[in-house]
Amino acid sequence: MDFNDTPAEARFRDEAVTWLNDNVPTDDAFWALTPLEQAKRWQKRKYDDGWACLGWAPEFGGRGASPIEEVIWRQEEAHYELPTNFFLIGQGMIAPTLMAWATADDKARYLPPLASGEEVWCQLFSEPAGGSDLAALRTRAEPDGDDWIINGQKIWTSGAHYADYGVIVVRTDPTLPKHKGLSYFYIDMKAPGVEIKPIKQLTGDADFNEVYFTDVRVSDRQRLGEVGQGWQVALTTLMNERAAIGGGIGKMDVDLAIAIAQEVDLNGQPAIDNAAVRTRIADWYVQEAGLKYTGYRSLTALSRGALPGPENSIGKLVGAPKMQAMASFLIDLLGASGAITDEALAVKAGIIQRAYMGAPGMRIAGGTDEIMANIIAERVLGLPQEPRLDKGIPFHDVPTG
Repeated sequence: MDFNDTPAEARFRDEAVTWLNDNVPTDDAFWALTPLEQAKRWQKRKYDDGWACLGWAPEFGGRGASPIEEVIWRQEEAHYELPTNFFLIGQGMIAPTLMAWATADDKARYLPPLASGEEVWCQLFSEPAGGSDLAALRTRAEPDGDDWIINGQKIWTSGAHYADYGVIVVRTDPTLPKHKGLSYFYIDMKAPGVEIKPIKQLTGDADFNEVYFTDVRVSDRQRLGEVGQGWQVALTTLMNERAAIGGGIGKMDVDLAIAIAQEVDLNGQPAIDNAAVRTRIADWYVQEAGLKYTGYRSLTALSRGALPGPENSIGKLVGAPKMQAMASFLIDLLGASGAITDEALAVKAGIIQRAYMGAPGMRIAGGTDEIMANIIAERVLGLPQEPRLDKGIPFHDVPTG
């Protein structure tokens, strides 16, 4: 592994740092905007100066930058508290799908406003009865001339309440096995028949939504891939989802755990002096170090022009449970004050409490722990597949209930 920038990478980093220093908003008017408005304005500023979606082709709003240059940009932008998550799904997961499957006209129409932040996209995959099995979805689309009529329900859809467009996987042929009877469309989230209901989360936020479809009319021109090819198109989205979703929240890391342990009194002495506390922190340090150096291997591969290997699959599987365990331990260590969630009163502005309440969602988003373990076992390690009783059976014959 080589941890140092090449001369060209160092020049690019200096260019990025200079632009950020000159352009990160500092005026009160910007920070008085809603988070979505802040995100849109910041994204447009980057787009206008050629710093948005760097790896995309110039005709789509990028600059054709290398993968390592994209990583360098994200590293430097991360030094600032800027609203960027609103575009994570659209730019990180849906845009690569459009690039791979959309027509030239659709790419020209939808990718530039996605890069500039003028339009926001969401992903309509999960369903109440499907659990972690995306291919078990029951939202259906039936042909009607040159259109399709969609009926059904999606759930846990991040950002549906502010999205302009969304991608959706639906069942178009229930007589085929579950993976083969699916098709993939993009839809207008403001279309008649689309109803969005926010879901209140444990943290008090409402980032996720239920979305209902009642006779929603979608043109066949909005289909990506052939009819029945929805699973293959969805895999493009899912592969990019694994890379886009991380395993942590904010600054919830070992440095924070050490700081808390130094401040908290335990039996008349700093908690950091307790052997059991140090052992727990040491375990998390080892996990973080392993993830960091695994990430460095990926960066080295990118810097050399190669593609990262399967090592990226372990990031969320290790990171999200670590965050949950660490937050739980630190809340216990804080005693009664650990129950305070008010950011103005809680230790470290409530980072620990938010991480604890958000961790279960992180262990589900982008594939549950069990799904990720199966992916690593079957696709990375080459172990035998888990028995699947519905394999090869027409979907309408799969038992339910």
